[in-house]
This record gives sequence, C-alpha cells and structure tokens, in this order.
Amino acid sequence: MKGLFITFEGCEGSGKTSLINRLVAYLEKEGIKVYKTREPGGSKIAEDIRNVILDVNNTNMDSITEALLYAASRRQHLVEKVIPYVEDGYVVICDRYLDSSLAYQGHARGIGIDKVYDINVAATNGMMPDLTIYIDLEPSIGLARIQNNNREQNRLDLEKMSFHKKVYEGYDIVRKRFSDRIKTVDGNQTREKVLEDTIKIINPYLERMMK
Repeated sequence: MKGLFITFEGCEGSGKTSLINRLVAYLEKEGIKVYKTREPGGSKIAEDIRNVILDVNNTNMDSITEALLYAASRRQHLVEKVIPYVEDGYVVICDRYLDSSLAYQGHARGIGIDKVYDINVAATNGMMPDLTIYIDLEPSIGLARIQNNNREQNRLDLEKMSFHKKVYEGYDIVRKRFSDRIKTVDGNQTREKVLEDTIKIINPYLERMMK
C-alpha cells in the first residue's frame, strides 16, 4: 500500500508546528504509520543547507541563491526521506514544501512564482503533495505569537512587516492557483477547532489510501 504525502503551509507563527504535533499524535493513536519531517531540512545534508539559509548572519544572501538553496535542500530531503517513506506506506507529514518557495521567494522576493515553480519542478521531478493544508493567519498575529513564545529568531523573522505581508499575498495567489490540492483552515480558531477542521479534510484521503 502506498502512503500519502501531506504538507502544511502558512506564514511565520501560523501554528503549523503545534498543529502537526497534535495531528501526528492523533494519527498514531488511530494506528496509522506516520513520518513527521520539515523543510528546509529533514535529512543530514538538507539540514546543513537549512543552517546556511536561516543563518542570521547571511542577510546579504541573493534572492535567487536563496531559492536555489531551498530547491537543493528539498531535492535531497525528497530522495532520502519522503519518497522512501511514502512508498513504504507511511503518511508523511511535512512542515512546508514547494508552496513556501512560491510564496516567499516567488512572490515576496519578486523572483516570480512561475520561475520558482519551474526551478522546483526540475528539482523534485514534479512530485507534488497529495494534499496541502494552508493555515490562514494574518502575519501580524503570527509574528506577535513568535515574540510572546520567545522562539529563537531566524533570518526570515528579521524581515520587515512589508515582506511578511507580501508572503501572505503570495500564499493567497498560490492557494487559489492550486485549489484542487491546497485546502485552507482558519488559523484564528482555537487549537482544538483547527485540529478538528484539519482531520475532517484529511480523513477522505486516509480512507482512499486504506482501500
């Protein structure tokens, strides 16, 4: 039985990590094989690339360099972890994937969504998630959450609010363009309701996988 590849997207502080942890606990309780991972990173080489991308000392990184590094990390993670686990019947839950690059580098950095899409299709051989959950939350709310939680800042957290608003715009474009794959959950709700809505979206995919 082939598994599923499910990705989670959202602006900084949208609650992806918290939601993923609770979803994984739910799926494991249901007896479903789950592999949790993240981007950039998820494997040794991909994590090394992540450290370069998010290093707060690398503020002068060229935008296309950044996009290519994300694509390189994505490729390595895909061939090392995602593909083998999906083929082994696992539900792979990934914190970010290609859509992040489209919103952040494609739109917010101004490279162009189509150009970044082409870079990533080449890097991934066109492998797309079976389902993407987008947590819709205004960037001002998400960044306030990060400050309140005292999370360690990375290079993207240091960007101006105007950049994060562009990311939010980018996600709006991307989720409409790929509406057959990307399903939206309201991030302003309670954690319990966000999880409940997510499970409702995922259940039909799990049922098809089990057949």
